[in-house]
Amino acid sequence: MRYSAYLATGQIIALMQGFSKIKVRTHGQETIPEGSIIFVVNHFTRIETLLLPYHIYTHTHVPVWSLADHSLFEGPLSRFLAKVGAVSTRNPDRDRLIVKSLLTGEANWIIFPEGRMVKDKEAFSRPSFFGLHHDAQRTAHTGAANLALRTEFYRKRLNYLLTENPAEAERLMNMFQIENMMPILTETTWIVPINLTYYPLRTRENILSTLADRFARTISDRLREELLTEGTMFFEGVDIDIRFGQAIPVSESLTSSRITKDMFSLRQINFDDQLPSLPSMRQEATALMHRFMFDIYSMTTVNHDHLFASLLKALPFNKISEADFRRRVFLLTDLVPDQTEVYCHLSLEVGQVALLTDDRYHKFRDFLTLARETGIVRYEDGELLRNSISFSSSSKFHRIRIENPLAVAANEVRPLTALKRQVRWLAWLPEMMVRHRVVDVLLRQADDQFAADYSRFHHPGESKELVVGAPILLKGQSRRLGVVLVHGFLAAPREMQELATYLHGKGYWVYCVRLRGHGTSPEDLATRNGDEWIESVDIGYAVMNAICKRVVIGGFSFGGGLALDAAARIGRLSGVFAVSPPFRLQDISSRFAPAVTTWNRLMDTIQCPGATKEYVEIVPERPLINYSRVPVAALSELERFMKALEPRLSGVTAPTLIVQGQGDPVVNFEGTALLFDRLGAKNKRYLPFDLNRHGILAGDGSEDVHAAIGNFIDTLPGES
Repeated sequence: MRYSAYLATGQIIALMQGFSKIKVRTHGQETIPEGSIIFVVNHFTRIETLLLPYHIYTHTHVPVWSLADHSLFEGPLSRFLAKVGAVSTRNPDRDRLIVKSLLTGEANWIIFPEGRMVKDKEAFSRPSFFGLHHDAQRTAHTGAANLALRTEFYRKRLNYLLTENPAEAERLMNMFQIENMMPILTETTWIVPINLTYYPLRTRENILSTLADRFARTISDRLREELLTEGTMFFEGVDIDIRFGQAIPVSESLTSSRITKDMFSLRQINFDDQLPSLPSMRQEATALMHRFMFDIYSMTTVNHDHLFASLLKALPFNKISEADFRRRVFLLTDLVPDQTEVYCHLSLEVGQVALLTDDRYHKFRDFLTLARETGIVRYEDGELLRNSISFSSSSKFHRIRIENPLAVAANEVRPLTALKRQVRWLAWLPEMMVRHRVVDVLLRQADDQFAADYSRFHHPGESKELVVGAPILLKGQSRRLGVVLVHGFLAAPREMQELATYLHGKGYWVYCVRLRGHGTSPEDLATRNGDEWIESVDIGYAVMNAICKRVVIGGFSFGGGLALDAAARIGRLSGVFAVSPPFRLQDISSRFAPAVTTWNRLMDTIQCPGATKEYVEIVPERPLINYSRVPVAALSELERFMKALEPRLSGVTAPTLIVQGQGDPVVNFEGTALLFDRLGAKNKRYLPFDLNRHGILAGDGSEDVHAAIGNFIDTLPGES
């Protein structure tokens, strides 16, 4: 194979990946050793046959060839595969070529020991003392292990014969076309397990399958299925996590007396001779195969589909409410990876509270769509009805990945023993205990988050006491209704204490959330954005929704805007109220903020950091709670958030109360009236108060505001 052609083809692959929506992340590449390596990889599509050699080469700078199923060489793809170093499994010289190139250091190799079939991965979940199953559905191939053993066998044999029988050594060198003995003398043979995890696994009609149908005279069902899978990944996007495992030294498997007797024999041994040590070699190959398959499957990068599919499969009953199911998956995300020792997809490394609220990242929606399309579930009136037989993985690999990718996802969890144990436990946990644990997890996450932020951004002399910024939970007299309160910009949960105490006195559960960046210091707030504030509100809603049958969200100032945003997103609220919500701000610093941001960017460009204006000094209404400096970046983010909310106000359909002080010096009175007009709720009320300050939830006249809010909640339709 010409090296220049190999490199040129690699550049083409890199270009193709750049144009596609495929995102590749590699992990553990720093552990790849030097020497002759066979990379053993789980198989899913032809994509890895094309992409994987290129990505390994970028780390090792040694050409990487691959052993590929013979069916991939049918048609025009054959020539391209040859240029990237792929060799057909039906090539009669394949074994000799692989051993020779490994001995000489000409190339490393990729081998897919699974073949084309889905394996029952639980068979590799732990070492077996009784051998492996011989069912083709369950057992991986030992070819990679055999080739690695044969390579190291001849490496050690050549080293020995150079001094003990030079003539036989020369004959072997000629047989393998070895011109330079240095790699034989200095290198060793390794097996490096690699796990490839794709997310999401989806197959749809796409441009590749459409063109094939239109222009190909004859196209096999197999090829069309390949194009469905690969085209969807290429054009709609897929994340591929490539994870390198700990290298396995092959020489450790060549220590038995039978093998060493043949390895160091002075007699002539040809490549295809049946040696007395063959049974021992096969036994060692089987043990090696089981070891590296265990490693491969243990490195699965767990994603949302794994959690949804494995939990659905483990449920003791075939019927579960959507809310209960999503809570159980949320609890699973809290256990991964800390208590399951698994690797996680990037999407699991951030807050998962959206699973309990509006599913804004579409994790549950996408799962449910696929589950319904493949017949795994029916969805009726907020309940999932499972079809248990649909989780069978007995069909051929290229069929099951098309027809039932969620069965593939559930199968991938089976070797992950600790995670599987947690899945079973959560599947059987009573619903009331699930609710309690969700509340505990959310409250812990909120408290830990505040503690970490306060520790990191504490500013002596400026940061308030811990109690000012800590979230507040007040337990009610019944679980009929809970209220979530959201404080304003530059403030903290303590700002809502008076209203919270009043509502708690009426018997309601009340939770005062802490918006990220608040209750700490302006430097913290300067780093935050609207998505983080939304998540803070969602934590409050999810807590109350797990405790109470009905939930109301209300907020003050910017907190009112966040409450309305929640009502537009979640849609399951019993009511929402907003006190002095910003729609048009009168404070000159807020109108100045975009200009200041532009100035900062200009100064950064010309490297004059001293000219930036990052904060605006203010005189706060409640200095024991509010910041006295406004981060310009955060104020701009507030403006951006409210502009984005404006066209979505029509989506607020829950009963709504808007309260506004007529003399508010911060929030424009007419702007609030305009906001009210744009609300989509049929049951809505605008309530002005003759007060000349912004903070009307505390101080003179606040009792009337509290009473109006309490009356609004008391009269909401619903259970009594």
